[in-house]
Formats: sequence, C-alpha cells, structure tokens
Amino acid sequence: MNFSGLSRGLFTFAAFILVIAGLRSAGSIIIPFLLASFIALLTSPAMIWMKKKGIRPSFAVLIIITTVLCALWILVQIAGSSINQFAAESDTFQIRLKQITAGWFSWLTAKGIDVNSDTFYSLINPAKTMTLVVNTLTQFLKGMLTNTFMILLTVVFLLLELAGFPNKLKMALGPEHGSVPALNRFSESLTRYLAIKSWISLVTGICAYVLCRIIGLDYALLWGILAFLLNYVPNIGSILAAVPPVMLALVQVGTPKAIAVGIGYLCINIIIGNLIEPRVMGKGLGLSTLVVWMSLIFWGWVFGPVGMLLSVPLTMIIKIAMESKPETQWIAILLGTDPGESAVIGATQTEPTLEEEKK
Repeated sequence: MNFSGLSRGLFTFAAFILVIAGLRSAGSIIIPFLLASFIALLTSPAMIWMKKKGIRPSFAVLIIITTVLCALWILVQIAGSSINQFAAESDTFQIRLKQITAGWFSWLTAKGIDVNSDTFYSLINPAKTMTLVVNTLTQFLKGMLTNTFMILLTVVFLLLELAGFPNKLKMALGPEHGSVPALNRFSESLTRYLAIKSWISLVTGICAYVLCRIIGLDYALLWGILAFLLNYVPNIGSILAAVPPVMLALVQVGTPKAIAVGIGYLCINIIIGNLIEPRVMGKGLGLSTLVVWMSLIFWGWVFGPVGMLLSVPLTMIIKIAMESKPETQWIAILLGTDPGESAVIGATQTEPTLEEEKK
C-alpha cells in the first residue's frame, strides 16, 4: 500500500503522541532509570580510569557505589534536617509574607497608585510561592529516599555493563558501522558535558552558600545545595534557586537585604552562567538555545523535575539518533547551533573516529 507524504506525516505524529503518552504513564518506572543513568554517566570516567589501572570491574563498582552512598547519606543528613525545619516554620513565614505583601499594597495606595486588590494579590503572592517551595523540597526528599535502592541497583548494573558494552556493540554491528563512532562521540560529549556542568554547579552552590552566610540567612547550606542541583536545569535553574532565599530574606532580614540577596544571585548567574560557563563549555553539545528552552519545558511536562534536570541529555539522544540517518538529518540540523557543521557531521567526525578505532 502506498501512502502520501501527508499520510506518513500523520502516522508519524500519531506514533509520537502514543510514545509520549506511554512515557508519561510509565514515569514511575522510567524516572528512577533516568536518574540511575545520570549517576552512571557521572561516575563512568572513574570506572574507566580504574579499569585502565587494572582494577576488576566488580571492585571498581563497589568503590563507586560506596562513594555515592556516602555522598547521598551526607546530602540527606544535611538537606533532610534543613528541609524538615524549614517546613515546620513555613506557616510562620507565610503569615509574615502576607503581612509584607499587605504593606506593599498599602504603600502603593498611600502614593495614590490605584491598584485592584484582587489583581495585586494574584500577581504578587510570596506566601503561595513559599508553599510551593516547601512542597517541592519535601516531595523531592521523599522521592529520593523511596527510590534510592532501585536507583543504586540500576547504577551497579549499568556500570558493570559499561565495561563490555563497546566490544559487544562492535561485534554486533561491526567496527565500520556508522552507529559505533556516532555512539562513541555522543557518550564522550555527554560525559564531558556532565562533568563540566557538575563542577560549575558545585562552584555555583558554594557561591550561593557564602552569599547567604554573609547576609545572615538561615538554612544557608540548604540554599547552596538547591543552587547546586538547580544549576543543572538550563536557563532558568539559577533563577529558580534564588526565589526561596530572597523570600526568606524578606521575612528574616528585611527588604534591603532581600534585594541584596537577589542582586548577589544575579551576579553569580551572570559571572558563572554567562561568562565562565560558555568559555569552559565551548560549543557544548551543539544545541540551539531555543531548543534547550523548549526541551526544558517539554521534558519537564513529561517527567516533572527530573525531566527538567535531564532535558539536555535527553534532547541530545534524539539529536544523535536523527544524525544517524540521512532522511532525518534535517531535524538534527534544526536542533543544532551551526547548520553547516551539523550537515557535515558524518563527514567531519566519523572518519577520525574510525581511524582511532583502527589504531
């Protein structure tokens, strides 16, 4: 049976909708696997290094998992107690924020600025935002503790599979197959991206912690950890990380210092996010800024906060898949930053990779 271009397009779109619906429905299963893949990619350089040093894969995995467990335990001990204390005091914060908001409305009215009260409180409602922050932090902590065993067990299997997967792929497809160098290029680029992003996020979190300590805010370590985690979210992560400490500063130290906290976060975002990070990253993974933003919204809608965290790697998987076939390469060109470079990616990058494989 012959199908017209329109019919094929409609069938493709219908299949895409079904896949996305399936991903959303299976989110409880897929999300732990995505987090495990994220941890495995972060720790894979250490696994490869230990393998080169002659350490057995099973022992190397044991070292990595022990390190990850210790890091998670420290994170839960620090962040967990802070989140619980912050949640316990959230009612007091909300009452104080409502009083501050009412004071702003009264000040505007006294200055002769006619503002509708319903519109004002619907647009400016720090108390509602504070409630959202508390609920999000609490759910994140519960979700992390609930799925810890499944995530770590998946990380173990992924790291063990990592040791022999390249050889199995070459045997299955052949060393000359185009998917082999494409997959190698993708894994190397993604690992490099995650490693650099992790260091930059760590520096961002330390700067946020120091800023909050200087201002005198409570839970400074919590805000530093939040800045570290949200810095993985492209474009808006650093902005979202500034909202809770600014609102807490309004309650705790007053409006002038709250403005100082906001300016401090803005400076951190400009210096690290707009000056240092682009220089260190270079071209990164070659995604358009618009594509990064749209992927953030899309994967956040599909998988929630974890989807936002992993939006760039997930989009890069799609981009690499589109690059592997000539009929879909135009999609990869649209997703990339340099159409000329994306169009000749097979000619400019596949050949060196094959030469390296022969060596």
